[in-house]
Amino acid sequence: MRSRWTILAALFVARATIAFQFQSVAAVAPQLSQSLGASLADIGVLIGLYFAPGTALALPGGAIGRRYGDKVTVLAGLLMMLAGELLMTASTSWSVQIAGRLMAGIGGVLLNVLMTKMVADWFAGREIATAMAIFINSWPTGIALSLMLLPAIGAALGLHAVNLAVAGVVLIGLGLIALVYRAPDATIAAEGERGSLTAKTICAVVAAGLIWCLYNIGFAMIFSFGPSLLVEQGWSGAAAGSTISLVLWLAALSVPLGGFLADRTKRGEAILVTGCLAFALLTLFLSRSGMVLAIVIALGILCGLPAGPIMSLPARVLDQKARSIGMGIFYTVFYAGMLAGPAIGGKLSTSFGSASAALDFGALALLACPVVLWLFSRIVAGGYVSAGSVRVPTPK
Repeated sequence: MRSRWTILAALFVARATIAFQFQSVAAVAPQLSQSLGASLADIGVLIGLYFAPGTALALPGGAIGRRYGDKVTVLAGLLMMLAGELLMTASTSWSVQIAGRLMAGIGGVLLNVLMTKMVADWFAGREIATAMAIFINSWPTGIALSLMLLPAIGAALGLHAVNLAVAGVVLIGLGLIALVYRAPDATIAAEGERGSLTAKTICAVVAAGLIWCLYNIGFAMIFSFGPSLLVEQGWSGAAAGSTISLVLWLAALSVPLGGFLADRTKRGEAILVTGCLAFALLTLFLSRSGMVLAIVIALGILCGLPAGPIMSLPARVLDQKARSIGMGIFYTVFYAGMLAGPAIGGKLSTSFGSASAALDFGALALLACPVVLWLFSRIVAGGYVSAGSVRVPTPK
C-alpha cells in the first residue's frame, strides 16, 4: 500500500508542472516578444490568460471531481495541459497562442482546485500543516525550474524546443498521477455527502482567497517581470532568469519555515503581516538598488513566510463536507485576480517604459494583504463561523 507521503510526492510533481507551464511564457518573454512582435503588455495578457478559465471553472471544479472522480478529472486536466502546449508548438500565430494558453489553463484549473482537496483528504487530522507547506512548495519549485531551464533551451534551440520541453514535463506529471495516486478509503466512504456554507463563511472564504490572490500577484510580478527588469539593466536573458530563480529556490525553504513558525508560535497572522510588509519593501528596492543579488537572496528568505499562514485561513472556517465548494470559492477569487494581475503589470510596464512599474504594482498588492486580513478577522470575530454542520470557534 502506498503511503500518504508517496501520494504527496506525486501530487507535488503534478502541481509543479502547472507552475512550469505557467512560467514558460515569462521565462522566454524577450525572445517570445521578438518572435511574435508582441509588446510587454501583450506578453502580460498571454501570461494572465493561463488563469482566465479559473474564474469560470474553479467553483464547479470540485463538483466535476465529485461526479467523475478526483483522479480521472486530474488526468483529464493534465491531458488538456499537454494538448494546449502542443497547440502552441504548432503555430506562432497570436490567435493560436491564445487558444493553446487557454486550453492549458483549463487543465491547470482542474488540477489546482482538486489536488489541494486531495492533499487535505489524505492528511486531514495528521501533519496537515506540514503537508500543505510541502505541497505549496511545488509552485516555486516549478517556477524556478522553468526560469533556470527554459531561457537556456530557448537561446540554444529556439522557442519550438521550449514548448516541447514543457510538454515533456507535463507528461511526467501525467504518468505519476496515473501510476501512483489512489483515493484514501475515508474519502471513498464519504462520497455523496454534501456540505453547506453560511453567508458568513462565504465572506470569510472570499477574504481568504483575496489575500492569497494579492500575495500571488506580488510573487508573480517578481518572476514574470523580474527577468525583463534585469535585461533592461544589461543582463543576458539566461543570467537574468537564473538570478531571479534564486527567489523561488529560497522560497522552497522559507515556505515550510513560515508554516512551522506559525504552528509553533500560534502567531500565524503576525507572520503573515510581517512577511508581506518585508516582501513589499524588498520588491520596491529591487528596481531601485544596484545590490541585485543581495536583494534577491533576501526576497527568497522572506517572501515564502506568509504562504503557510495564508493557506491555513480557509481551514479555520471549512469542514470536510464543505471543503470542495469552499475551496472552489477560494480559487475562483484567486483566479479572477491572477487573470487581471499580470495584464495590469504588463500594461503599466508598457505605459511607463520599464518593467519596474510591474514590480511596484506587485508591492502595492502585498501591502493590501494585511488590510484584507483585518477584514477576514472582523468577519470571524466575536462568535462562530458555521462550516457545513460544524461550528468552528474563532481563534482568539
